[in-house]
Amino acid sequence: MAVTSGRPERPLSPHLQIYTPLVNMVMSIVHRITGAALYAGSLLLAWWLVAAATGPDSYNYFLSWCDTWLGKLVLLGYTWALMHHMIGGLRHFIWDSGYGYDLKTVDILSWGSLAASLVLTAAIWICVAMGVA
Repeated sequence: MAVTSGRPERPLSPHLQIYTPLVNMVMSIVHRITGAALYAGSLLLAWWLVAAATGPDSYNYFLSWCDTWLGKLVLLGYTWALMHHMIGGLRHFIWDSGYGYDLKTVDILSWGSLAASLVLTAAIWICVAMGVA
């Protein structure tokens, strides 16, 4: 039996130096991040509901917080996370139905989910600013 010294020769696992991030990989990661952000955003929703149930002073305090630049930024981020996660869910539903597996369609759906989430977020905030909602 031969004695080997040193480390055995093993194939190295590909890493970021070899793999370049594709749009569908990035959208998958962002989908998971937005899902986690929605958990935190649910606390904001709970605060709103508790403030509305508690009385006008609590509700006005909540509204005054939402009117600050930080509050608006958090609400904008929550809106985008909600829209992006919803569109990503529809993309996964299409894939679960057995469609859209060719690489061109994967790229179109991935870029489309990003674009649609941005457009929907902008449309919601424009409607709110105009008083349509």
